[in-house]
Amino acid sequence: MSSPALPPVSRRRFVQTLAGGAALLATADWRALAAATGATGSAPWFKRALRWGQLNLAEIDAVHLDIPWWRKQWKRTALQGVVVNAGGIVAYYPTEVPFHRRAKYLGDRDLFGELRAAAKEDGLAVFARMDSNRAHEEFYRAHPDWFAHDAEGQPYKWTDLYIACVNSPYYHEFLPAVLHEIATKYRPEGFTDNNWNGPMRHQPCYCEHCQRAFRARSGHEIPRKVDWESSIYRDWIMWNYERRLQIWDTFNRITRDAAGPDCIWVGMMAGSQNWQSRVFRDDYEVYRRTELIMLDHQRRFDHEGFQHNSATGVRLHAVGGWDKIIPESIGFYYITEQTFRLAAKPEPEVRLWTAEAFAGGIQPWWHHVSGEQHDQRSLHYAEPLWQWHRENEQYLVNRIPAATVGVVWSQRNMDFLGRDEGGAHVDDPADGFLQALVRARIPYVSVHVDDIERVSKELGLRALVLPNLGALSDAQASAIRGFVEAGGGLFATGLSSACNEWGDARTDFALADLFGAHLPAEHPFRTDAARTRWAKEWAQTYLRLSPELRAAGDGPKVGTEPPARGERHPVLRDFDGTDIVAFGGQLAPLALDPDVLVPLTFVPTVPQVPAEAVWMHEPVTNIPALVLNEKPNRGRVAYLPADLDRRFSRQYIPDHGNLLAQLTRWVARDEIPLRVEGPGLIDCHLYRQAGRLVFHVVNLTNANTWRTPVHELITLGPWEISIHLPSGVRGRSATSLVRKTSLPCSVENDWVRFTLPPLADHDVLVIT
Repeated sequence: MSSPALPPVSRRRFVQTLAGGAALLATADWRALAAATGATGSAPWFKRALRWGQLNLAEIDAVHLDIPWWRKQWKRTALQGVVVNAGGIVAYYPTEVPFHRRAKYLGDRDLFGELRAAAKEDGLAVFARMDSNRAHEEFYRAHPDWFAHDAEGQPYKWTDLYIACVNSPYYHEFLPAVLHEIATKYRPEGFTDNNWNGPMRHQPCYCEHCQRAFRARSGHEIPRKVDWESSIYRDWIMWNYERRLQIWDTFNRITRDAAGPDCIWVGMMAGSQNWQSRVFRDDYEVYRRTELIMLDHQRRFDHEGFQHNSATGVRLHAVGGWDKIIPESIGFYYITEQTFRLAAKPEPEVRLWTAEAFAGGIQPWWHHVSGEQHDQRSLHYAEPLWQWHRENEQYLVNRIPAATVGVVWSQRNMDFLGRDEGGAHVDDPADGFLQALVRARIPYVSVHVDDIERVSKELGLRALVLPNLGALSDAQASAIRGFVEAGGGLFATGLSSACNEWGDARTDFALADLFGAHLPAEHPFRTDAARTRWAKEWAQTYLRLSPELRAAGDGPKVGTEPPARGERHPVLRDFDGTDIVAFGGQLAPLALDPDVLVPLTFVPTVPQVPAEAVWMHEPVTNIPALVLNEKPNRGRVAYLPADLDRRFSRQYIPDHGNLLAQLTRWVARDEIPLRVEGPGLIDCHLYRQAGRLVFHVVNLTNANTWRTPVHELITLGPWEISIHLPSGVRGRSATSLVRKTSLPCSVENDWVRFTLPPLADHDVLVIT
């Protein structure tokens, strides 16, 4: 796939576009970033420890763990930090905390202490790893009120272990005692915790501690059923988020008081917004307050692809800061429909996932389970990747995206628009849009809905994308409106702005004045049941392009073709030869302002069988599928009621991806700083550092792109690359960090051009 040629952009206009990002590079903020690199010894340890490793101990490891071999592995993989099992479900040291169960074969051995001492001797930071929200039966029998219970008083269990209540003495007394004991006795650099959030959203706890705390907060009992329309249920949701943030802050206070101000507690976080919502982990609040993000995001899912990894890194950095270190637990074992934790997955799967981590600003963290390795192949995967990272770390951290397109997200949208269908309402539209941008080689940055003003100014964004961002507060809608009134483009899909922040239907779109489209009083979008039905409903429906041109084409004529008059809008330039595009969803009428353009309309359901019935019974309607609104002195606006982003995530129809990309380019006025000509599916990320650009390319073209695992790498290329040069970068040199060679390049009209040779997995180009 080749990116379409873009019109020339004057240096003045493009420099103005990127002025926000260029200014940021010149400020003290940039000097602060530079001071935090791995080469700066005065920075705190959590700014310097970039490469990590973890042997997740099994209880049998207390008998025969080969510590000398694992120390060799630490050195071979250039580690700067290790994650070592300490306590929680079981203790790997001689704990004195009541009911803190020692590992089955530990005896009086101090396995955590031995590994901590070895790591300290090797100059490594140590995270004491906890797994803290569950316990064995003897603990439950001694303190049943410390554990979560359902409405009938039965305890919640997972893998035969009892789930602790976050409002009970388990979290108020037991875990603080464990943290204090480990911190004072061993003084690790910090703590990370695999399961710190307690019960999930589908496991409401009705124990006496929760009932008392919620009653004191709200004056009500904990809801007995899911009811997203209830203010009490919504309050219960937000109360659970707040309690997890209290745990985060409390545990940090305990570890810092016990072992010093840099002894941080960072839990673990997941890459999936949907999962984070179901376990009440507030991405926005956590990533802003934590010094380091330990990301438990080990593998891809088929419909998301490898690019989901880099997208996660971009999203986390946009909230937490571009200087934040984000080690990611990369599993070298199989996690597919079945999990085989002791068998090695193919190396190509690991290489592409890791390459996407680097492209998203994520740092590597290898992860093995059990010290006894019957399949030793995966033990050799990390060394070349981690060593390459060590050699090139200065280019892989502390950089700012050179992107002009921002994809807006909100965890409250996942909670209150997504509700019990977050996958269909939020994940699918976001994933489909990101896949379309990757396919079109359009660099992007994730923007939290509450950070629009800040991030757009920092990076000089030219366009915002709202993939079914239905739940918006008035203030958030106002920030989006301000961006458009200042000249920024907007591309919104589906239900965007149709609801308030709680997911309640508004009387009209909050952004109706920008869309030029309005919700009629009887529109099905107003009910949650209809939204969910439409999100999941698949039918043989189509979108009709305007004007229709088939009368002038070389095809059969039946006498009903309208005359081919006029030219199509530029967003439809890839659709010569067709008057329709497959859709698959449903649409209802909208009220439109008189001066908008409607290049696409809806064609209702066509029978699928028998074949004799497959014809358009209602070939033309006035139901809009795409509304374009362009006014002087304001940014361009595209509103796409047809949920092609959701459809592209699941069906991957090229027409859908092409249209999403063309609309993005149109609202951004083609001010995209990257052009790529050449074959295949490649993921491109572009960053700025002081005096240089860093360009990542990951080759995702593979027979197993959408089905795990990848069996082999397939070499593809070459590509013709053109990158617009920001102020301060001359483009005299393009150096490949993978090939360790310089590529011939030329500069014309402030664009640097070079040919990127074929590659198997990834490359990183430094342009100075």
